[in-house]
Amino acid sequence: MLWTTSKRRLRYILFIGLVLPGCLHFASEIQFNRDIRPILSDNCFACHGPDAAHRKAGLRLDTFSGARADLDGISAVVPGEPIKSELIARITANKPKDRMPPPETGKQLSEADKKKLHDWIAQGAIYEAHWAYRSPKRSVLPVVGDSAWPSGAIDYFILARLENANLSPSLPADVPTLVRRLHFDLVGLPPSPPLLRRLARSTDAYMKIVDELLAMPQFGERLASYWLDLVRYADTVGYHGDQDHAITPYRDWVIKAFNDNLPFDQFTAQQLAGDLLPGSTVNQKIASGYNRLLQTSHEGGVQKKEYLAKYSADRVRNFSSVWLGATMGCAECHDHKYDPFTQRDFYSLAAFFADVDDDQTFRGSNTLPTKREPEMQVVSPLVVEQTRLTRTMVTGRVKPRLIRILPRGNWMD
Repeated sequence: MLWTTSKRRLRYILFIGLVLPGCLHFASEIQFNRDIRPILSDNCFACHGPDAAHRKAGLRLDTFSGARADLDGISAVVPGEPIKSELIARITANKPKDRMPPPETGKQLSEADKKKLHDWIAQGAIYEAHWAYRSPKRSVLPVVGDSAWPSGAIDYFILARLENANLSPSLPADVPTLVRRLHFDLVGLPPSPPLLRRLARSTDAYMKIVDELLAMPQFGERLASYWLDLVRYADTVGYHGDQDHAITPYRDWVIKAFNDNLPFDQFTAQQLAGDLLPGSTVNQKIASGYNRLLQTSHEGGVQKKEYLAKYSADRVRNFSSVWLGATMGCAECHDHKYDPFTQRDFYSLAAFFADVDDDQTFRGSNTLPTKREPEMQVVSPLVVEQTRLTRTMVTGRVKPRLIRILPRGNWMD
């Protein structure tokens, strides 16, 4: 239902009566990402966002062009003119049938939220790209009262926040405390008593400790633990059973990569496609074991094509969260309701991995360890001195499969 101009004007006048004190001047500029996007995302995007299949009334509020679109002579957002904006008319409506969000959704905007939307439109309704998709820019250092305290750029921001809160920085920590923090941060272990005694007799040992810790093999183990959590590393299957599988050389490769300070682009390429690199080395093939870490089943009655679809979807979910910092799982069934990913994007990314040999990943048994071809025998990077070979899963290439959408319910539908 489209409101008449008189109804909209009356509703606007009543609304202004509530927010007039704050509208005489804007306390600060409204920022879309900070102030407006959370309101629209929580209350509006499900019906007026990226998902075309569930979009109501043809209205998009997640884009500037969509919000300004002319829908039967009315626009949800008219920059600089809240009184002409259907968005303001709807969120301030008294009648339930006219109010947005609809009462049946259980969502309700606070007066503070309504005022933010009003002020934002009055200021020009400026949209911003999501912060995650904007190139970072170097910030200007804030002005601080005690310019002698900061020892680096980040200290200026810390001190500015402290001064704004009328607080003073804490006193510098003593050397043993700093060394303890360094140890836990870099290697995850406490410092030894002999080290603390050595520091007590030295004036410059603290700076040397940093280099010593970075050179320790435990540094790579410490950082690798975070990465292995992200890629869901495990020595066992963990889906239908806890059968062992051969993958520990991949773990050792990750540890060595951190200790060797392997550039991130190489770190990425070798894991995603180490087996496809020209003249790929044994270590690069070991790195490709990443593609074998995710969901797999050793259950005897699995349907091959069903599980190939499951594996593809699981790989997209993990890859997108680890390398893109985004959750694409929603787009498996529909265009994402909040992020700029479509269902086509999801299956296009699945097609990127369509040549990974997943057919053999469940050719195992309940014996320990299981055999999950393709595999290769290698000397693990961290146990070279043992001179014994161990098996590890690697990525094998096959003819790319056709990627199809797996609908909910019976996979054979």
